[in-house]
Amino acid sequence: MTTPDTPTVVLVHGAFADASSFARVIPQLLADGLNVVAPAVPNRSLVGDSAYIASVVRRIPGPVVLVGHSYGGAVITVAGAEENVRALVYLAGYALQEGESLGELQGGFPDSELASALVYTPFPLPGGDGEATDVSVEVDRLPAIFAADVDPELTRVLAVSQRPLAAAAFGEAAPTAAWKTKPSWGIVATADRTINPDVQRFGYGRAGATAVEVDSSHLVMLAHPERVVDVIREAVRTVTD
Repeated sequence: MTTPDTPTVVLVHGAFADASSFARVIPQLLADGLNVVAPAVPNRSLVGDSAYIASVVRRIPGPVVLVGHSYGGAVITVAGAEENVRALVYLAGYALQEGESLGELQGGFPDSELASALVYTPFPLPGGDGEATDVSVEVDRLPAIFAADVDPELTRVLAVSQRPLAAAAFGEAAPTAAWKTKPSWGIVATADRTINPDVQRFGYGRAGATAVEVDSSHLVMLAHPERVVDVIREAVRTVTD
């Protein structure tokens, strides 16, 4: 039975994915007696997406452990400044510095295989006020680049159901970096072909995160859910001890 003091784990998905990417993690966290929330990230802008996740966090009455995968790592870096966030967990994610954008962090390292597989598609802005650009991954290349060690039948579904990220999100600077005041953990996916593992290592090192390395594709939550749950449990213990 949960109580007002029971931590809530908020799972923040990344680009080209949705909350179902946590499907193998959620049952284990629920079995631990934790509250779990897995919101849909709009994937429109870093500032806007972070504000949305912050609004979700503010409605939670007790302590929160904020978990972000991939682009979701950038989102929790900003949304994690909410007062009731007690810990941050990065999964193959971006731990941005205050004032830094995704493009700036990635620009300091060699491109991953993902860069050559991106698709840029215009979409109309609300009210007919011009166009913006969505970024997605070539459907036939997503399984190998994103989730090479996940069941192939599932990755075929992931490829055609992917949620794009608005290109504007890559250039927006993080207005704050919650890891400066909150303890953090991180998983480096060493076989990642989506985000260069050195990008992950650099961000986690700068944040002072407790980091572990897992021989995994980018979708570490589906490929190695037990390892992910172990790291989340470690973060939860800092809230409950």
